[in-house]
Amino acid sequence: MENMDSTVIATSLPAIAADIGAEPISLKLALTAYFVALAIFIPLSGWMADRFGAKNIFRVAIVVFMAGSICCAFSDSLLTFVLSRFLQGIGGSMMTPVARLVLVRATPRNELVSAMAWLTIPALIGPITGPPLGGFLTTYLSWHWIFWINIPIGIAGIILAGIFLKVPDGRIPRPIDAVGFILAGIAFAGCVFGLSVVSLPALPLVYGYLTIVVGVVSGIFYFMHAKRTTFPLLDPALLRHRLFRASILGGSFFRIGVGAVPFLLPLMLQLGFGLNPFQSGAITFVSAIGAITSKFIAERVFERFGFPRILGFAALSGGLLIAAQGLFNIDTPIPVMVAVLLAGGVLRSVFFTGTNALGYADISDEEASQATAIVAVCQQLSIAFGVAVAGGILEISTSMHGGDLSLFDFQIAFFVVGGLSALAGLIYWRLPPDAGQNVSGHKAVGIQKE
Repeated sequence: MENMDSTVIATSLPAIAADIGAEPISLKLALTAYFVALAIFIPLSGWMADRFGAKNIFRVAIVVFMAGSICCAFSDSLLTFVLSRFLQGIGGSMMTPVARLVLVRATPRNELVSAMAWLTIPALIGPITGPPLGGFLTTYLSWHWIFWINIPIGIAGIILAGIFLKVPDGRIPRPIDAVGFILAGIAFAGCVFGLSVVSLPALPLVYGYLTIVVGVVSGIFYFMHAKRTTFPLLDPALLRHRLFRASILGGSFFRIGVGAVPFLLPLMLQLGFGLNPFQSGAITFVSAIGAITSKFIAERVFERFGFPRILGFAALSGGLLIAAQGLFNIDTPIPVMVAVLLAGGVLRSVFFTGTNALGYADISDEEASQATAIVAVCQQLSIAFGVAVAGGILEISTSMHGGDLSLFDFQIAFFVVGGLSALAGLIYWRLPPDAGQNVSGHKAVGIQKE
């Protein structure tokens, strides 16, 4: 629900804008408000889960998300809609990170790859299915239904979580780091807001650049504060763990390309090839099928070959397949496009299943809540950065040739973001062959498993 909702309104913005009397470009502030709320409150999710119980916070987060959805459906002005999306973002900031924390705490480490595969599927399918679903509901019902549909899903989630989630809580919570929360909130919100404005200019670009600077400066102050604080909100000391550090760095590089594709590909198919939104959505949906099929191979390939080799291969191949989308043209056969997107979906899902599991291989249970919050923040920042890079490349390219967007502009963008994603492979290939074998079950040659 949360992964889909972050993109589902993209295709519905013109209809919503017309109904509430706003300009479509200004309504993109609603997208930004959602991501800013995620950036501000995700760092607090780990502390909240420790303080009040992960299961309780997960269910409360669903309620908050549902309340935001109801407010969105009843919105009748730009201000109320933006505030409603911000409320939704507060709920979303707790749902996904706390869900991952619940999974990590309730799953034995040797079963974590399989569990992460289930968690990865909706994270990859949501952004892909969101735009076509939003277009369908808006076209054949009304835009309000993209929010009403969350209510029965949320109710089911609350009931099922109460019945089935057995989470070992009972941890002594750390004291709240109020100063750290303020600094981290300004840092992450400033960066996400600035990157969103740069990539989706609903405001003058100068505001985007200024908020990025404010965010970076606040981030520097946060690191200085965290070094002097006994219980920082997000502890940078967790990066001392080599596998966790590799997971964060490699995952962030790879997400640059993954975050850019849902922005670039539909635009290229519609503006460059003349397809309508439904046709482009049908083509891009193939990636979701690839993500589902990977669930059935991920556990076996990591057990057989280990994390470093598979993650390195998946990152390099996945990055090259993202770059290959820049070779598409109006004469490219649909089956060829489908094959590239299908293979890319499989590789992306295998990659994220593995890197998410690897990140917890050298993290203790006591550190899991902070690790989960750090991972979630880095995910949001890298995806926002990917969209900003793609948008920036299109802007620079069009300004250089002085015309409208052309196929050449999209090709350059795909090549750049694909190359950045492929760089993640180098990070994993530098790890020892037995890295994370307590999670993958892989027995490297010459290394005896205890």
